[in-house]
Amino acid sequence: MRSWTFSTDQIAPAERHAAWQAAMERLKLPVSSVAEPESFNGRVSCLVSPLGIEVARVEATPQEISGSYPAQQPGIWMALLVDGKASMIDGERRIDLAPDDLLFGPTGVPARLLFTTPFTQLFIKVPHVALSARLVAPLSLPLGYLPGQGGINHVFARMLSALATSIDDLDATQLRPIELSLTEFLLTCLTGRGASPLVGCEANARSANLHSICQTIETMLGDPELTPSKVAAAHGTSLRYLQNLFAQSGQTFSNYVRVRRLERCRADLVSPVYVNMSVTEICFRWGFNGSAHFSRTFKAQYGVPPRDFRRQALNDAAD
Repeated sequence: MRSWTFSTDQIAPAERHAAWQAAMERLKLPVSSVAEPESFNGRVSCLVSPLGIEVARVEATPQEISGSYPAQQPGIWMALLVDGKASMIDGERRIDLAPDDLLFGPTGVPARLLFTTPFTQLFIKVPHVALSARLVAPLSLPLGYLPGQGGINHVFARMLSALATSIDDLDATQLRPIELSLTEFLLTCLTGRGASPLVGCEANARSANLHSICQTIETMLGDPELTPSKVAAAHGTSLRYLQNLFAQSGQTFSNYVRVRRLERCRADLVSPVYVNMSVTEICFRWGFNGSAHFSRTFKAQYGVPPRDFRRQALNDAAD
């Protein structure tokens, strides 16, 4: 896990704006303007997990942040307003935000965040690989807004707010369950609000049904003989409908299961909880039939053999 912090406290007032812009560019969040440059101050605390999820708490005086940073890695960003007043401006659309409100969208979209008071904001970026097999065309999602005042959105917002408060005290071991929760909460919230890139009520229903089936698959990944028929029976749906849902999402059942098994193995490989479990034991734990096949598949997906990936990740976490 990589981490870094930044503060303007020890920087001369005349140099703070430029230093702040440089710090925010590390987060791919260009600052287009600040309200009072002569009295500006700000702080950043950032963690990057072994699985590539970036979490950053930003505290600062009023400013405007643009989301149109070029050449970003594909993924989805989330932004939770923890404290202060802010608005999202997307063309002619303006959404005024209250604490616990959550914004989301694909990286690189030309939206703006305008903070009119001192604020605390939690920014999260989830890489494409963490969502591509779990959500229909995640990079085609429009900019979205999840009010944090009720239901599952409120639970998600409270978890993120607690993460913002505690970010300076977290280590790699403690961040691992948060990684899992982030993606699961995000998928549930997006599916629950019909945030599919497909159009129409029928398409939203298909997206929700596919997500429900994928949740069933998550509980069955350890079965090396997992088939579409087994999942359809466990979920209480027809095999034909299950196959159609995957076809409409642009992927196959077998590819989805393979990627999810790889993601589960990758998570266990970097988890201190399983540090005494061998690579072979981990791959069998998630339904692979042989370590040689697993190693080839893992390298094809992530560009590095599982043993090398594990060694580097655990070394990074120890630094």
